[in-house]
Amino acid sequence: MSSVHPESLLAEVAALPSLPGVYRYFDAEDQVLYVGKARNLKKRVSSYFQKDHGGTRIGHMISKIRRMQTTVVRSEAEALLLENNLIKTLSPKFNILFRDDKSYPYLKVSGTGVVHPNKPSANVGGVDKIVVKADDYSRIAYYRGGVEKKHRYFGPYPSAWAVKETIQLLQKVFRLRTCEDTVFSNRTRPCLLYQIKRCSGPCVSAVSVAQYAQDVAQAEAFLRGETQAVLKAMEARMMAHSDKLEFELAAEVRNQMTALSRVLHQQSVDNVSDTDVDILAVKVQGGRACVNLAMVRGGRHLGDRPYFPTHVEDGHAMLNQALEDDVSTVSQTLEVKVLEAFIAQHYLSIPVPAALITSEKIDRKVLDAVTLQSGIKVNAVHNPREQRRSWLEMAEKNAAIQLARLLAEEGSQQARTRALVEALDLTPDDMDTLRMECFDISHTSGEATQASCVVFQNHKMQNSEYRRYKIEGITLGDDYAAMRQVLMRRYGKVAEAMKSGQSDLKLRMPDLVLIDGGKGQVSMAREVFEALGLDLALIVGVEKGEGRKVGLEELVFADGRDKVYLGKDSAALMLIAQVRDEAHRFAITGMRAQRAKVRVGGGRLEEIAGIGPKKRAKLLQRFGGVRGVENASVEDLMSVDGVSRELAESIYQALH
Repeated sequence: MSSVHPESLLAEVAALPSLPGVYRYFDAEDQVLYVGKARNLKKRVSSYFQKDHGGTRIGHMISKIRRMQTTVVRSEAEALLLENNLIKTLSPKFNILFRDDKSYPYLKVSGTGVVHPNKPSANVGGVDKIVVKADDYSRIAYYRGGVEKKHRYFGPYPSAWAVKETIQLLQKVFRLRTCEDTVFSNRTRPCLLYQIKRCSGPCVSAVSVAQYAQDVAQAEAFLRGETQAVLKAMEARMMAHSDKLEFELAAEVRNQMTALSRVLHQQSVDNVSDTDVDILAVKVQGGRACVNLAMVRGGRHLGDRPYFPTHVEDGHAMLNQALEDDVSTVSQTLEVKVLEAFIAQHYLSIPVPAALITSEKIDRKVLDAVTLQSGIKVNAVHNPREQRRSWLEMAEKNAAIQLARLLAEEGSQQARTRALVEALDLTPDDMDTLRMECFDISHTSGEATQASCVVFQNHKMQNSEYRRYKIEGITLGDDYAAMRQVLMRRYGKVAEAMKSGQSDLKLRMPDLVLIDGGKGQVSMAREVFEALGLDLALIVGVEKGEGRKVGLEELVFADGRDKVYLGKDSAALMLIAQVRDEAHRFAITGMRAQRAKVRVGGGRLEEIAGIGPKKRAKLLQRFGGVRGVENASVEDLMSVDGVSRELAESIYQALH
């Protein structure tokens, strides 16, 4: 095995220290193959090059190694953290890899939570008038993104639905506002939410600052799981109102308590000590795996979310090799390794609760590494009882259901890919990596013309590789010229790289180029490919059938082959229609956004120095559109939060 590796690499391996650390393997294209950790770098890395691994997955990987990097650390815990940071950053082919999920939503409570009992007032006509400020009344809102210290955040939640359900609950029980600050500051009478008792009407001073702050504090205590303390505080408020003969106010508090008790009963949380818990269940089948994460926050079960790692079989083979090299480590099942990989990677960027309930027993070293990363002592229970047992059983059932669904979908997509390869007599190097790129042109009577390119590979649409092209310098409505322009821009550099003999994975031709159109568009594509010296057999046009009915499409070829009708029940046609429809959807949404920008004129604001998306949105909301901004004076513009006099003058001059 060592004969295929450079002498410099083998010398580097021989010189490694016997210390804990992390190693990375790279291939001839300088693509990362594998990231691993080791208690003893020299022993672990040497074992890969000293043994004969034959035609195994490990042998296949080792034969590709051309370069190596290592990093020495102080402990195994540090090695584990660095390993998983690198796995998430580099996405190596032979590691069990979970997609980095930054889409977790939070519930945001605006403001610092500080109560200002002495509200400022303004003297109007000799009468003191209360000045209502949005900052004095915290707002609850659905939120994604980076956190700010001046606000409070609760979560993360497994889904947007879970956040919105919680907001509705807080509106019913604590009657907190959800309106934007700009709306709040410009109201002269209460909105519909006040009428249906979903808001206490702070915008019109229907509730005092101190009372509203108390409602906010109780809502936050409820979100933290302090439900019994909240109920006792509400009961004390009710009795205090009753003693003062304020029976209407006492009845309102009683109704709040009833609503809160009903919610707690519906949640069926018997073990109130479990305020924040994550339940993790893993299921492995057919070379794929699913980790189902269920969340309990503030004592409420908020729902779950499935995760599907990639490279499961390759990663498992590499992990088995690591276990063989370290005889002190007990052999572990694939389920355990997948779950440990999830915990190590997931909680690098997501807050971790102190308690985890897992379907498999987790190595203490993994939990210690998460503890080191988060600063929170993390414990895991894999054989829970009572309420925790029911949570885990539910998570295990959902993991099995989600994995079965994934396998069924993948089986269907693979069958469609296979049918397409056979129908068009394609010869891809690997059917699993068959790549299609589909183009579509979209505009409205020539306005805001855009071209879209969507990518299908590995039996699914690759959203991250979608591209939109703004088409300029053509006659309005000339779809052929638009197609010429997008194909030249897309494949011009690829053709140059091929002619110069460059090998770049980012500059490669697909196995199939789909054109949403008939003979005319295909002819234009043929001219472009001929000019670039590319293979005409790659071009396939999707021509609409009689009456433009779905299932009657015919395929048009650029290399002179006759039209082909695959049949409305053809799996190959279903795949082509799926990709074509996705290209159309992607093109038309981009075109509509561009058209709206052109018509409304919102883009003119962002062209002004100092105006970004947030300030643009505030201006448009405050004045009802660009025309309102144009009609506003400098003083009016200064009334918008974040707009100084200098910026207001710049806006006024730019729009006039």
